[in-house]
Amino acid sequence: MLRRALQWRETGILVAVVLLLAYFQFASRYFLSWENLGVLGQYAAAPAIIAAGEVMVLICGELDLSAGQVYAMAPFVMYFAHRAGAPTLVAVALAILAAGVVGLLNGLITVGLRIPSFVTTLGMLFFINGFNLTISGGFPVQPASHGILALVLGGNALVDIVWAIVIAIVFQAFLTKTRWGLHTLATGGNPVGAAEVGIPIDVVRIGNFVLCSALAGFAGVLDAFRIGSIDPLAGGSQIMFMAIASAVIGGTLLTGGSGTVIGALLGAVALGVLKDGFTILGVSAYTFDMILGAAIVVTMFMNVRLIRMRERGSK
Repeated sequence: MLRRALQWRETGILVAVVLLLAYFQFASRYFLSWENLGVLGQYAAAPAIIAAGEVMVLICGELDLSAGQVYAMAPFVMYFAHRAGAPTLVAVALAILAAGVVGLLNGLITVGLRIPSFVTTLGMLFFINGFNLTISGGFPVQPASHGILALVLGGNALVDIVWAIVIAIVFQAFLTKTRWGLHTLATGGNPVGAAEVGIPIDVVRIGNFVLCSALAGFAGVLDAFRIGSIDPLAGGSQIMFMAIASAVIGGTLLTGGSGTVIGALLGAVALGVLKDGFTILGVSAYTFDMILGAAIVVTMFMNVRLIRMRERGSK
């Protein structure tokens, strides 16, 4: 049984999450209360959704730094579309479509012009940030947050958690059970070999940039309905780095060729547990990032150790 568990890439981060939950519950009985689970959802859900897209991009050996700004942009597209007369559902669809267009541009520039994705998406990060501030005038706005549709689309943090879990399960199956997912793994693992056997590696890379941006936009829409406000400065680099950290901690390689969406979900939960737990324990805001950074390294170390144990156990 133990040997079989070691075969799972997600084992390391799962153990880390369980230990963190046990520690913070021991430190504060309030931690696993129903009310605090909603707070934990606020910290973990959106990074987990974005991380699902980042996993697809990272497996291809690429990187998307603009996802946090797309997260902030999509709700404004929804807001202006709705104000122009589009029904809420249509406005949401247009917001996700606009987010996907950003991903398409990232992919076309990276693949077509042979520009490293780090440079492409860094430039897009600044461009979308300026775009958000321009169309909003630098002021937040309020979405139409009423009705059953608004509730389904992030009416509260627990709904966001459900969305994050569903997306993680769907994309994990998409990655491991579909031709696109297998082509994604092949593109990142051995692009030359993949191209020689007829896999359209450029199309796969571009498509995964689109998926990443679309998921970032969807996460932004969910949070806009949950918060009841759309802020041009929301998300940004912080949520993007949290998503990438979630993916890497969860077992996705920065070098490409290997990754797990379920692991990224667990990585987002681990970071959310740390942030929420430190807040409850009253950790100083000045030292919070220091402790969080150290915790990320320790969690990653545990994950790497368990991966090596799994590899030795498989021999």
